[in-house]
Amino acid sequence: MSKRIERVAVIGAGVMGAAIAAHCVNAQFSVDLLDIVPKELTPEEKGKGWTPAHPAVRNRIVVWGLEAARRNKPTAFFLPEWLSRIRQGNLEDDLGRLAEADWIIEAVTESFEVKTSLLKRIDAVRKPASIVSTNTSGIPINSLASDLSQDFRSHWLGTHFFNPPRYMKLLEIIPGAETEPGVLETISSIGDLRLGKGIVRCKDTPNFIANRIGTFGLQHVLLVMQQDGYSIDEVDQLTGPAIGRPKSATFRTLDIVGIDTFAHVTRNIYQNVPHDEQRELFKVPNFIDDMLARNLLGEKSGQGFYKKVSKGEILTLNLSTMEYGPRTKSKFASLEMGKGVGDLGERLRALTSATDRAGAFLWNTLSATLVYSANRVPEISDDIVSVDNAMKWGFNWELGPFETWDDLGVESVARRLEKEGQPLPRLVQDVLSTPRKTFYSRREGKTTYFDLMTKQYEEVRYPDGIIFLAHLKEQGKLIKKNAGASLIDLGDGVACVEFHSKMNSIGGDTIQMIHDGLKTAREQSCGLVIGNQGQNFSVGANLMLILLEAQEQNWEEIDGMIRAFQRATMAIKYSSQPVVVAPFGMTLGGGCEISLHAGQLQASAETYMGLVELGVGLIPAGGGTKEMLLRSLARAGKDPENDLFPHLSQAFETIALGKVSGSAHEARALGFLREQDGISMNRDRLIADAKARVLQLAGSGYQKPDPARIIALGNRGLATLKIGMHQMKRGGFISDHDFAIGSKLTWVLCGGDCNSVQEVSEQYILDLEREAFLSLCGERKTLERIQHMLQKGKPLRN
Repeated sequence: MSKRIERVAVIGAGVMGAAIAAHCVNAQFSVDLLDIVPKELTPEEKGKGWTPAHPAVRNRIVVWGLEAARRNKPTAFFLPEWLSRIRQGNLEDDLGRLAEADWIIEAVTESFEVKTSLLKRIDAVRKPASIVSTNTSGIPINSLASDLSQDFRSHWLGTHFFNPPRYMKLLEIIPGAETEPGVLETISSIGDLRLGKGIVRCKDTPNFIANRIGTFGLQHVLLVMQQDGYSIDEVDQLTGPAIGRPKSATFRTLDIVGIDTFAHVTRNIYQNVPHDEQRELFKVPNFIDDMLARNLLGEKSGQGFYKKVSKGEILTLNLSTMEYGPRTKSKFASLEMGKGVGDLGERLRALTSATDRAGAFLWNTLSATLVYSANRVPEISDDIVSVDNAMKWGFNWELGPFETWDDLGVESVARRLEKEGQPLPRLVQDVLSTPRKTFYSRREGKTTYFDLMTKQYEEVRYPDGIIFLAHLKEQGKLIKKNAGASLIDLGDGVACVEFHSKMNSIGGDTIQMIHDGLKTAREQSCGLVIGNQGQNFSVGANLMLILLEAQEQNWEEIDGMIRAFQRATMAIKYSSQPVVVAPFGMTLGGGCEISLHAGQLQASAETYMGLVELGVGLIPAGGGTKEMLLRSLARAGKDPENDLFPHLSQAFETIALGKVSGSAHEARALGFLREQDGISMNRDRLIADAKARVLQLAGSGYQKPDPARIIALGNRGLATLKIGMHQMKRGGFISDHDFAIGSKLTWVLCGGDCNSVQEVSEQYILDLEREAFLSLCGERKTLERIQHMLQKGKPLRN
């Protein structure tokens, strides 16, 4: 049975330990963070007259570790002030606190001797049945606990977080030989529900799954680079998004991880895999040793394979001279061709079959990783699904190695390998002996995988409480579809409007589907979810359409577009059935406005929400400005006439500065989320959580809200807000154009030209929004800003 966990203690305040502690606070645990007592005073401490006994000295390592976690970009905390929630201490004065902990996480340096010594101290003070885990990235779990008590060993396991723990989805869980099933169930459940992780069970083999495969892939890239004369810049051109890997590609990734960390992980594999057919590949290259000797460690030392210099310029290391020089970009015909291929599988087939240097490099490196991965089953995992998930969640690959086998074609890859004289892994031979000849199969929304043990195709099992919209559509649950959105039956009388336009931008198709969804909810369902499972919820309105109409001075068309969007958001707000919007990732501009009008939100913890229209010279006109005004009124309480302005000023600042939340909790602090709105730690559960919220609202007798009462401050508010803008303009902080946009925003927020405080309707404010938006569309500088943003091809974020 699962055990209740309330207090977590983390030992080790280094990069990983401090970040793990921060994320445990994000997950609403009570947290202790301990580390050793410093051996010497710093010059600053000596200057203050402190002694080694001073509490600030004794806890200094923890203080510094947490400060670094808070300052890091991106930060480890959902809200920076949550750092104060961590109880700080040291292993001399505060070791006894471990007796209070339900879960103790050891995250000290990767040394067998250091870890075993510390674990003995933990065993002496921990309470019976408390869970203890290690964040080791590769030291055998069983060897660390072999000399400890029976109760310790039965509550002992490995919990390998990936850096940074807040953002990386993978949590590898490694049971010890005597770990109780309930302990694994507890940590798996907490990892999923509370920490938002994708859980992969691993065997106690060197470096587990992700680092074993990932390190091999990196080492093989280094080998091919040296053998065939590719440069650092060329390799990073070839090993990033073009093949479904992160933008950091190979060498930027190594700089982030740390060259020293990479070398340590590689050496650990080499020392502990005597029977691995590729063992010699895990020898650390000479140039890595040279870099370590020169303290070229990557980001942590300010220079590694890349070095940032003045004005943001980035230089690349020349491995022959060990000197930095300008970055260079090579032209590969196959890579240029691949840019026009949207489907990753099709692109990989084209790239690996190309005959230029890019094609040769990608075939050599990808095929080697595919073969190595197949040879590791069942050594590191009994199933291919765990391997694929580990690589997708731990290294941010779009496709795992066995998914890549399928996309390239198992038979095609096998034939090419045999032609090159390479032996086929037994697992691949077994797959080729089946009629399907693939590692995976999808039928009617169900995925099966080839199981090496049974030699049969077994169904992929997902945790309860996860809904995949793609699977529902394959099962015939699609109600309606157009180019920009779909309407899907989630079951139990709940429908879902799913966006699927480019970057989930909002246009006429999206708005039409919202109306269709509301009609279905009204006539056939008990409620509606608005959500999707793309990369981001929505980057906002389709600015290309607005730009084209504005350039042609089709003001009536733009007016109609705004009115249509306003009708959609107001229909969401005043729906007779509950509407729950499920934002996640970038939820900007119009995406934010849709969210603001929901009956309730069920937001992913990683929701980056903001009204960013002022960045292109416009104001929110889909009701976003109105809703921020209404939320200011709600915070003002019973006497809005006298208490509204401070809250209105905050709303103005949030919109004018284009503030974007760094988390759902910060979105709540900015006023985008309300107290009654929910937050899901695991994004995979977001649609199911939103559906559950719809059912809860419907079951409790949901009633649509009464028409809102808006108090407009009029000229009194206008004058005060404009004083602040005049001061910013005189100080050179904003331009004349910024002042003009800000003036339009204050006009809307204050209810226009009202001589006195008065009550106005929502429609009155919506009309002011629309008029301001239209007038700004005619500004040359606004059109230039929109055009510039579209040319960059990036969503708008101030």
